[in-house]
Amino acid sequence: VQLQASGGGLVQAGGSLRLSCAASGRTLSDYVVAWFRQAAEKGREFVAGVSRRGGGTFYLDSVKGRFTISKDNAKNTVYLQMNGLKPEDTAVYFCAASSTVITSSYRNSDMYAYWGQGTLVTVSS
Repeated sequence: VQLQASGGGLVQAGGSLRLSCAASGRTLSDYVVAWFRQAAEKGREFVAGVSRRGGGTFYLDSVKGRFTISKDNAKNTVYLQMNGLKPEDTAVYFCAASSTVITSSYRNSDMYAYWGQGTLVTVSS
């Protein structure tokens, strides 16, 4: 599966952005899909994940209540709606897919074999 991430940009604190992760080659209903982010001089961090059929979602504690991940299997696309953005959300955001990851390992980036290119999110204070 090939993944294409988009939707990043510059936004003021408190603003919103919606990231998209469009897939080609395979249907996303066969994959768990997650968003990770990497800020400057920091490691890659799990942000949110969604189950194969889209019924289960998982979040980094610091984004709960602000970010929503969703999967549209008909459009073969996963979205990350980000509201109430904070400067500390500034990072390059990556989408990733895995056909083998289990619930207890969603947050482990090593479990994801397929990655899109990053999209930069910058939140100004």
